[in-house]
This record gives sequence, structure tokens and C-alpha cells, in this order.
Amino acid sequence: MTRTPTTDEWGIDASWLDALDEEHEVAPATIERLREVIGRPPADLEDRAPIVARPGDALEIDEATVVCEDGDVRQIDGELPEDFPLGYHWLQTPEGRRRRLIVSPGGCWLPEGRRWGWAVQLYATRSRDSWGIGDLADLRAVRRMAADQGAGFVLINPLHAVAPTAGQESSPYLPATRRFRNPIYLRVSEVPGADGVDLEEDAGRALSDGTLIDRDAIWARKREVLMRIFFAHGGGEAFARWREEQGQTLQDWATWAAIVEEHGGDWHTWPPELRRPESPELAAYVERHGAVVAFHAWLQWALDLQFTAATGDMTVIQDLPIGFAGGGADAWTWQDVLAEGVDVGAPPDAFNSQGQNWGSPPLIPWRLRDADYEPFIQSIRATMAGGGGLRIDHVMGLFRLWWVPANGSAADGAYVRYPSDDLLDIVALESHRAQALVVGEDLGTVEDGVREAMAEHGVLSYRLLWFEEDAPAEWPAEAMAAITTHDLPTVAGLWTGNDAEEQREYGTGTDEELERGRKALLERLPGLAEDAPVEQAVERAHRLLAQAPSKLLSATLDDAVGELRRPNVPGTTERPNWSLPLPVLVEDLPGHPLLQKVSGILAAGVTNDRRPAPRR
Repeated sequence: MTRTPTTDEWGIDASWLDALDEEHEVAPATIERLREVIGRPPADLEDRAPIVARPGDALEIDEATVVCEDGDVRQIDGELPEDFPLGYHWLQTPEGRRRRLIVSPGGCWLPEGRRWGWAVQLYATRSRDSWGIGDLADLRAVRRMAADQGAGFVLINPLHAVAPTAGQESSPYLPATRRFRNPIYLRVSEVPGADGVDLEEDAGRALSDGTLIDRDAIWARKREVLMRIFFAHGGGEAFARWREEQGQTLQDWATWAAIVEEHGGDWHTWPPELRRPESPELAAYVERHGAVVAFHAWLQWALDLQFTAATGDMTVIQDLPIGFAGGGADAWTWQDVLAEGVDVGAPPDAFNSQGQNWGSPPLIPWRLRDADYEPFIQSIRATMAGGGGLRIDHVMGLFRLWWVPANGSAADGAYVRYPSDDLLDIVALESHRAQALVVGEDLGTVEDGVREAMAEHGVLSYRLLWFEEDAPAEWPAEAMAAITTHDLPTVAGLWTGNDAEEQREYGTGTDEELERGRKALLERLPGLAEDAPVEQAVERAHRLLAQAPSKLLSATLDDAVGELRRPNVPGTTERPNWSLPLPVLVEDLPGHPLLQKVSGILAAGVTNDRRPAPRR
């Protein structure tokens, strides 16, 4: 029988179930500490918090005037008409209460038919013209290759910005913001005005000579040249118009980035007068440092131009991390909505007996509502923009998040509940507006009701060969199917034992645990002789994947070129995670024999008779 944990008025679960369905009680001290952090909402929150509804829904408000986002004024009486416009409106009751009304279609947009595509770690996907790191011109080349092969999408790692200083954050999943892109991905030679500056291209290309991706050296070189281009060209009227259109959101980002260059990447350590975006002293700072602020805004304009050119007319699924750095721009902007002294993580499980601390501060649920869901809306909208697809990392976080108090073990945390119905409806609204499909990363321990809610809202599930007990042919149609992820072994790494050996080197498990885990994954590749070459193992894995009836079939470039090493080994600090270049250059990918075989297998897989059932 399913056990439902007791949740208190702060949204804290008193217990949790592990992957083996064993129940664990949360320590009273943890609950008490999290209650202090969350605090009590104001008494009138329910009278001013946003209403999230769908056309035809009954409302708890009898009569109200609604000012729609297009300026139209409507009267409602007890329910929303079936033809009520979708969007973000303002509702005002006869008593004078004003609150946001968010009207959602309830379901995400989904394209017709089935598609296959490439999962790409863009930073690793270098070409002969790259400056040490894969960039947006390389993404354009991969997209063209994919289109020529008949692929329907490309899935990329998060491209969100980090602090623009030395000590560049390497993990794409701990950005400073989830609303702006990282200028390290710019192809410098294609920035407007680059033709008027000596780019010293040979020095830039030499950054690719190393065996690892050196983000500090790359950013130092790119920043110096980009700054020269900016002062020589400035973007002209096109940039000025774009900057004005972006408004205060862009200005806040550019201001944060400018302050970071002088005072460091954690806003907590800045001079007190700069620690709040609304500080009166901030305007004086911006006036004194206007050129640097404009430079960081200009970088985002250049990124917007290059990203649009890179994606073309193909769906590019962008990845939304579960959180952002506590000292970063989003944390600075929304500091009153964040939980201080708490990080997001995961409880102990079969893959990590100590639990995990991901280093991101969580949003306090009631404060998120009180902020009209704006932090969430902006993050979803910005990450979805221009690509036609969104992958939500750890989608279970829309339902509950594992909060880890400061100075405590990740095992000493507790789950805190979120308003999942509202959040999913907002995702559906943004998906509908952007005509963007949505995939939810629902791997690991998934509590009852999550996948059902995802299906109801048109969010595709995420199914992996390395995780699923059922054969791929039995996987759901409403899903993205894949073999592995950036955190799990590549086919070649698993087959050769290289991945287990590397884990042993970094102490992520005992010999017995690692061998047991490897054997369990090898069982997912039946029908191969023990001495079969890597190429046969890769082909076999993708033939199994092609049997899935899922709407999306995704293969990694790492697997397609026989890469032994995975991009990231969770729990390791000495390993160069997120810094391993793909061993095959972008120009050589189309002619790679194994990659050609993989693309042919998946192309055949999406044209067979296993089509998704029609959506109800």
C-alpha cells in the first residue's frame, strides 16, 4: 500500500521513502530549522496570491474585473468563460483587491509525429576554428549535420551565464542566472564589428591545443577581444533598440556582471550599498561604470543573434537547471524569495549513499507565490526562447525539493512541497506561446502522481536504457528515449570497463559495488559476445533504443564517436568534469563511420510502425 507522508503547514514532509520503498523519519531538529527558514506567510497571502486557472474553470471569486494583458477589460462572474484568452492578466474585485490571473491551456505544445536527434555537450564540441571551446557556430554546424541526416532536434547542455571572472564555473548546472546566456559560447569572428578589429585568431585557436577545456584562459582571451570589438563598434542603433526592448531585466543582469568584475562573483561580499538591486546608490554606480554595464548587455545581444542563427528552423531543446548559484545574479535579484542557509540536493539512494548537495539555494514556496511566480516564469521563458524545446532538469522539483540545512549532511535534509499544479500550468502556458515541446527529467526515485501529472500537462517523460527494467519496446510513447545522460557511463565506457576503472580511481565506490553496477548495466545489452568490439556494443544499444515507440529518440555524440569517458562523474572533485573535449572535431563528425551507423539506425527507428498513440 502506498504511504503518503505527513506534510505540515510549512510544506515540510515528516518522512520520506527511498528507492526500496523504505520509510525514513526526518529529524525534529531539521524540521525546526526549516520552519525557521521558511517562516510564516502573511495572513492576507491567499487574498493576493496569483490565481492560476484554465478557460472554463470555476473561481472562488464571484465578481471581478479583469484587465487582460492586451489591455482588453472583461467582467467575470464565478468562472472563466471557455473563450477567455490565455495569458497573464490582472484581476480586481469589487472590494479593491488586485491579483494576478494566469490563464493556461493546461497542456504543453507537442509537434506531430516522431523525431530523433543528437544530445550535445556544446562546450566539448569543438571545430578547427573554435577558441578552446565549442561555440554557437559549432552548434550551427551540428544542427546542419543533423538536418542532413534527417534528425528533428538537437538537445544541448545549459548555456546559462556564470560570473564573468577568473575561476569560471565549469558545471552547466550551477549558473549565475537562468535568464541569460554565457558569452564564452560566442564565435568571436562572427560578432558584429569583428571585421574591424585584429582578432589574433591564431592565439584563439591555440586554446584548443590542450587536452582539457580551460575556461579561464578561454574567457580571458575572448573577453579582451570582445571588449575591443565593443569599443570599436558598439552595436549601433540595432543594439540600442534591442537593449531598450529588454528593459530592466537586462539592465539588472548587466549591472550585476559589471559589479562582479570589480567586487567578485558573490554578491554577499560586495559593499553593503550594492547588495540590493533597488539600492539608491546603485544608480550612481551604473553611471560611473556605464561602459562596462553596456558591454555586458551588448554581449547578450550578440549571443541572441548567434543563437538565432545557430538554431535555424530546427528544434533545439534547451536545458533548465534545477537552480542557480547562491551568489549569482538571480540570487541577487530575487534574494527576498530565496531560503538562506539551505541548499537543494537529494537524499541517499542506490547511486549515492551519502545523498547529494547541489549547492543551489531553493525558492521559498509561499514567497514564490507572493512574487506572482515571476522568478519561475522568467526562467522558463528565457530558457525556452528561440529553440522550440525545453528539458527541465529534475522535474520532480516542481513537486518537492530536498532541502539541506547549512553545515549538515545531505542525508539530514527533508522534502519541502511546491505548488506543482500552478507551476505545471505556467510551463504549459509558456510552451504554448513559444510552440516549444517540454521534457521532464524524471529519473531516480519518482513519487506516485508525478508522472501522471506530467502526462496530464503534456510534459514528456525521460526514459533511459541504463535505468529502465522494461525493454525499450515497452516504453511509453509520450517520452524522450535515450541510452544514457551526462552523469552516466557512455556505451564504450561501460563495455570496455573504462568507466568502472575511472570510478575506482576517484573512489566513488568499492570494487564490489562498481562491478555489481557494471554487470547490471551490461544486462541491458543482450546478444553480444563478451569480446565484441566497442562499435558492435554501440550499434546494439542504439538498435535497442530504436525499438522504443517514444515520440523522441535521443543519442549522444559521445556514444556515436565511441567516447570512453562520460562528461561528469557525480561526487568527484578532482576529476575534470565538464571539461573533456569530444575526440572528433565538428568538421569530421558527418564522415565518422560509427556516427553514420547510429544516425541511420535511429532514422529507421522513427519511420517504422511504432507511432505514439493520439493524445486525448
